[in-house]
Amino acid sequence: MEFPTTRLRRLRNSTGMRNMVRETILTVHDLIMPIFVTTGTDIKEEIASMPGVYHFSLDHLDAEVDEIVALGIPAVVLFGVPATKDAVGSSAFDENGIVQQATRQIKAKYPNLLVIADTCLCQYTDHGHCGMVHVHEVNGQQVGVVDNDASLQYLVQTAVSQAQAGADIIAPSNMMDGFVQAIRTGLDEAGFTDIPIMSYSVKYASAFYGPFRDAANSTPQFGDRKTYQMDPANAREALREAEEDVIEGADMLMVKPAMAYMDIIRVLKDQFDLPIVAYNVSGEYSMVKAASKLGWIDEKAVTMELLVGLKRAGADIVITYFAKDAARWLSDTQ
Repeated sequence: MEFPTTRLRRLRNSTGMRNMVRETILTVHDLIMPIFVTTGTDIKEEIASMPGVYHFSLDHLDAEVDEIVALGIPAVVLFGVPATKDAVGSSAFDENGIVQQATRQIKAKYPNLLVIADTCLCQYTDHGHCGMVHVHEVNGQQVGVVDNDASLQYLVQTAVSQAQAGADIIAPSNMMDGFVQAIRTGLDEAGFTDIPIMSYSVKYASAFYGPFRDAANSTPQFGDRKTYQMDPANAREALREAEEDVIEGADMLMVKPAMAYMDIIRVLKDQFDLPIVAYNVSGEYSMVKAASKLGWIDEKAVTMELLVGLKRAGADIVITYFAKDAARWLSDTQ
């Protein structure tokens, strides 16, 4: 019989060989852990739809951050659950808002841990949208429309207040047109020229966000977010969104969600020279957790394959609720 000239299996025949020729490497330095901080005291409450993820009041926050730092995870992203909500989301830019308090607390204890502040209004508005809502009458019915330009001033105020509290990175997730330029200008005018913007540049109107909306109590009270978040069917539009953010001064570009959008991660990686961030979102996390609980999959194997896949697709950084688990598993392989 004729034998193949090329035998690709030669480079797979031992653990040492596979490790030596591996093309894509995932390390703990690639990971960012999300944290949900809430008002009140003595709260460490597991989120029902996100097993292993909790709401933390400030008196329980240190223990969580201690664990994150001990695992070598370099950054956290903070999401706030405020005590009060109003039409303009004023708790988002209150100097004593929950994210601002949490940021000061973390930076006082761990100045080298990167604190990323999610800059949006949906958790803080009584209507649950990511910007200001203009209500007008159409055919005798009251209709609410998210007012893009009116929203920008509040997003700028939020970003500046987060920077004043000590945030290392501002991560605006609102998907208003022009939000990067507005926030960059606002930060610069406030003296925060060195604070980078991690832009949620390509954020799709996705069904994968369901558990997060439970966690952040941010479900819209009317309509949906399809007028400002992207249509999942569109890829070319993602390039336009990202290019606009680059022009406006973004320092990092994010794709959210991650699993169903690996093609978009690759497109951005090939097109732009900025770091690419993938957000492995709540629904993606919860699906793996649920299937694992039922014994249908190996949670560790599937999670690590997924995270490596995101790196292979082009992500330089991965925001994931699996960050602590992944850090432990990576440490076990050293």
